[in-house]
Amino acid sequence: MISNDLLKGTLKTIVLKLLEENGRMYGYEITKEVERLTQGQIKLTWGGLYPTLHKLAADNYITSEEVNMGKRVRKYYTLTESGSKTAKEKVQEFRDFVAIIGQVLNPQLNLNLG
Repeated sequence: MISNDLLKGTLKTIVLKLLEENGRMYGYEITKEVERLTQGQIKLTWGGLYPTLHKLAADNYITSEEVNMGKRVRKYYTLTESGSKTAKEKVQEFRDFVAIIGQVLNPQLNLNLG
């Protein structure tokens, strides 16, 4: 299982990427998709996900729409144009970060590349 400390810095990127790929999702759906994609290695908590969604909305990266589902209301999230651009940037930034961390953790591979 991935620690919350590691997950904390990547949650915005994960949410933006999922919304980019799936269009419109609601909170529980996001948590289940992350769990499915990671084969249970990442389990998002409500305390982590919803503040992230609220921050993304405040930054105008996502919008929300409430839909009545019988007696319940489900809030769906969708990327804005700015959010779509940011999703691409964040994913590339994270890929670069992973490559750099790989170099730090395994510097002997760098010697073999040069």
